[in-house]
Amino acid sequence: MTAGSSAKTESERQLALAAAHEAAAADARAAAGRYEVAGVTEHRIARLLAPLSVYEARFLHDRRWPGSRRAQVDLIMVGKPGVFIIDTKAWKDVSIVDQRIFRGDEDVTEDLMNLADLCDRAEEDLAAIGLAPGEVHAVVVLAGRQGINARVGPVEVVGEKDLLRHIASKGERLTVTQVDEVDGRCRQFFPPVSAPAHTAPPVSVEVPVLHVQTDEPVVDEADALFSASEVEAALLEGIMAQPVEEWMTFLHPDQAKLVRRSFNGPSRIRGAAGTGKTVVGLHRAAYLARTRPGRVLVTTYVRTLPSVLKTLLGRMAPDVVDRVDFMGVHQFASSVLDDRGVRRRLDSSAADGGFAAAWNAVPMDSPLRRKGLSERYWREEIDYVIKGRGISDFDTYAELSRTGRQHRLGLDQRRAVWGLYLDYDRNLRRQRVHDFADVILLAEAELNREPLAEGYAAVIVDEAQDLSCAMARMLHSLVGDAPDGFTLIGDGQQSIYPGGYTLVEAGLSVASRGVVLDINYRNTEEILDFAHGLVAGTGYADIEGEIAKGERPRSISRSGPVPEIARCATWREHDRALVARVQRTVREIGTSLGDVGVLCASNYTADKVRKVLAEAGIASVDLKEYDGVAADAVRVGTIKRAKGLEFKQVLVASVRLSLLEGEPPSEDDAAERETWELARRELYVALTRARDGLWVGVVAQ
Repeated sequence: MTAGSSAKTESERQLALAAAHEAAAADARAAAGRYEVAGVTEHRIARLLAPLSVYEARFLHDRRWPGSRRAQVDLIMVGKPGVFIIDTKAWKDVSIVDQRIFRGDEDVTEDLMNLADLCDRAEEDLAAIGLAPGEVHAVVVLAGRQGINARVGPVEVVGEKDLLRHIASKGERLTVTQVDEVDGRCRQFFPPVSAPAHTAPPVSVEVPVLHVQTDEPVVDEADALFSASEVEAALLEGIMAQPVEEWMTFLHPDQAKLVRRSFNGPSRIRGAAGTGKTVVGLHRAAYLARTRPGRVLVTTYVRTLPSVLKTLLGRMAPDVVDRVDFMGVHQFASSVLDDRGVRRRLDSSAADGGFAAAWNAVPMDSPLRRKGLSERYWREEIDYVIKGRGISDFDTYAELSRTGRQHRLGLDQRRAVWGLYLDYDRNLRRQRVHDFADVILLAEAELNREPLAEGYAAVIVDEAQDLSCAMARMLHSLVGDAPDGFTLIGDGQQSIYPGGYTLVEAGLSVASRGVVLDINYRNTEEILDFAHGLVAGTGYADIEGEIAKGERPRSISRSGPVPEIARCATWREHDRALVARVQRTVREIGTSLGDVGVLCASNYTADKVRKVLAEAGIASVDLKEYDGVAADAVRVGTIKRAKGLEFKQVLVASVRLSLLEGEPPSEDDAAERETWELARRELYVALTRARDGLWVGVVAQ
């Protein structure tokens, strides 16, 4: 060995060692940069998904990858839309072709298949508690990307800004009880990592842009997160893609506090059409059933609505559906009488005959005939004003303000009305029959005599403006003024029956316990503008005792096509246009038949429409039979049956042109004007059942 050779060798060895250390340090710095980027992007994803709390979302961060010593899962979300195993990739130059994914020219598809295998293993484990196949999703999120929604084999690949919308689009697949069970099972299957999880910056601290030696893209957090309006749009778009029955249980985050709000006595929730009153009432029923001892009664004047609401609650809260009774108000009253053994014979035809006989006996010179008012007007006066309040003496009727009736009655006319009522009542008793008002009064008397042995913890009344005073009084007696005991939900602008009542008459007060919903989540701006034109400026008697004007929501979140008016010369032309609209809605818009509603003013017209649809080969379901179960068939029924319901597309059949566009009767003809305004409000109800599109069929003849 020559002099200095050993020193040279050692120098070369040290230089090589230094180079190796420098390379290792560079690799370590690059790895640290990638982990730091991953930590920030994972934190952003968690923040981005926070609004899914409306879907009962639970988040499992930094969980161990089952069967691996070192690998871990970024994020697992368990909620009503299902189970999502989420892996975030801060990759650039990504392309997806024929279900394969590339980074530049490199095919990295196999990198995603491990996540797919994990998804299969998790699905197999969760099957042990009854989770259906297909409810576990492997999702790769491309950080900082937008406009990506693709599949790589079984793996769903989405951009960061597409993730919230992607998950929300699954709808409500699991119940709250299932979410709890699946969450518990996932926490066992995916245990926490042994090392402390990466601590992300607190939400309130701005995360800076990272500048690291890495080939991965670094995204400014401010650019990646959704704005509040984008979050709302994503949630709405997701749920709106589902069948309309799913939409009818959707509770907007802004409404969640109202569901849980406590009142120290009877309360009222009101708001214009489309503001979510019914869904708030439904969720409030579930909340009270979970948090109060005893049963909850949900009732309404609309006969179709209780069975629909029961189906909806059974889907969204099966754990409490057996503790909530859904009954129409007449059904409830009949159940009381059945339990007490009170015999009655409800016969509408016999009752109609009894009234016709009483009317025919009215002398021609009677004040009732001199005013030129119809037999129907006086029947309504007895049904809704006298018997609807349970008035039993003339002096009370003589001084009554007759809320909701515009035609003024003098004392002579009131005496004549009272005589007509007594004759009608005698005819009913002679035939031993009862009318619908009798059923309510008999049940109220029974409850006053002896309250229910097992009372209700709470009573929720939907479409409260349609009740009679006696109905409100009877239902209030079940719970009295107990805190959170009695909730009235409704909108006086949608009252479609003559007469009315005030809460004072019913012996209850909601002073300081009223809530107004003023954001329309259902209708497009175009639909609401069209419908509001029917009621704008017209007054109605509100149950709180004031004369209110047509109200319009403060905010409308959506826009869409202008409603279509089909002006037809003949009924045949009208029917052809209606069928064509249904077919076009399915073919061009992509709406399923089950999301289409055809609404009519009468049962006769509804039956005719169903026949016309059948002849065209279009399946339909009568709203009388509809119970909230999704089916691929058009819903057809009367406007009264449709109250509280909604449809993606609504067709209103056989509308009178004079009602849609005609001038109102003179104010001098108060009775005729009252009838016209009621008919316009009924049409308003029909129009506002439409969520996305509206068609109105008019026959000019």
